[in-house]
Amino acid sequence: MDLGIAGKWALVCGASKGLGLGCAQALHAEGVNVVLVARGLEVLQQSASYLIATQSISTMDGGQFEGKNKPKVLFVAADITTDAGRAAAFSVAGGPGKDFDIVVTNAGGPPPGDFRNWEREDWLKAVDANMLTPIELIKATVDGMAARGFGRIINITSAAVKAPIDILGLSNGARSGLTGFVAGVARTSKLVSNNVTINNLLPGAYDTDRLKTTMQGAAQKSGKSMDDVMDARRKTIPAQRFGNPAEFGATCAFLCSQQAGYITGQNVLTDGGAYPGTY
Repeated sequence: MDLGIAGKWALVCGASKGLGLGCAQALHAEGVNVVLVARGLEVLQQSASYLIATQSISTMDGGQFEGKNKPKVLFVAADITTDAGRAAAFSVAGGPGKDFDIVVTNAGGPPPGDFRNWEREDWLKAVDANMLTPIELIKATVDGMAARGFGRIINITSAAVKAPIDILGLSNGARSGLTGFVAGVARTSKLVSNNVTINNLLPGAYDTDRLKTTMQGAAQKSGKSMDDVMDARRKTIPAQRFGNPAEFGATCAFLCSQQAGYITGQNVLTDGGAYPGTY
């Protein structure tokens, strides 16, 4: 399927590895110019180089995107949760400024732990990274999208929004706040009538560093080995496996497609069937 987004510009946050990189790869494979943002320069450079070197970019007629039509891969090492970091992303040389057609918000999740040990500053950091930063990115780009008649914003949140995990209280709270905000703004007539959609993509257990960090916390709390905790977690998933970033990226790319213009304000859960509820 041609997703109809070749030549668009996408800002992908937290894109040096894991789910963010999976989204960047899937979008670039569709001919989208991508600006990758992450804090660590070395890993970000490696990921950008890998993307350029290994991505097979094919046109619908079986050819290749060549020369000026080949989608760009740009990157900027910055902390997207800061004003300076967002300014750097919007001003990267060769990029579109604030005129992104697609924005994928993604910030590292807060650490697991016991809520009794968290201070006010811990909560403020979690809310700033996982609620306020996506809102700032939406605010900076959404009106331009509406004026141009196309826009897709995807917020990578968490399956914990629907099924909270006790040791992830910081994430549960901050991401739920973003979910409530998006539920309202995504249905603004000025946006959706001008082909601008905002959706949340909720990953379950994916084979990423984030999962390993969470499982380490669970192992320490339970006194069990890391292998035992990982195996027990895997067995709770009907698919009997963890997800991989490539399939997550494919879902993201579809939500960014021309065909997904009638989908907005939704929480798309990708968890291998782990969530047991009907709604």
